[in-house]
Amino acid sequence: MKKIDKKIADAYFKERTRNIAIYLIIGFLVSFGVVLFAEPFSKFSVNGLPFHYFMGAQGAVLTFIIVLFVNAKVSDSIDKKYGIDESKNEQISSGKVLDH
Repeated sequence: MKKIDKKIADAYFKERTRNIAIYLIIGFLVSFGVVLFAEPFSKFSVNGLPFHYFMGAQGAVLTFIIVLFVNAKVSDSIDKKYGIDESKNEQISSGKVLDH
């Protein structure tokens, strides 16, 4: 298995880390941001429920599921961009990474 150039590996890691930080910020805002601003959000309603109650009961879970699918698609595109494909992932996960 050929080694990945350090500059490419660093750029890949930086892009993946940036995306993880974005997803964590979204999760924080959906979980705690709605609670912090519950009073102003109570003026809005979704399905007949106050917005802050809906987000606490169902909206946060739906948002996290959407973020999971977005993460999968974005991760696949980043992997393709840096030349990391499914066969290489299978090779790494099966322990066949050394050239003999």
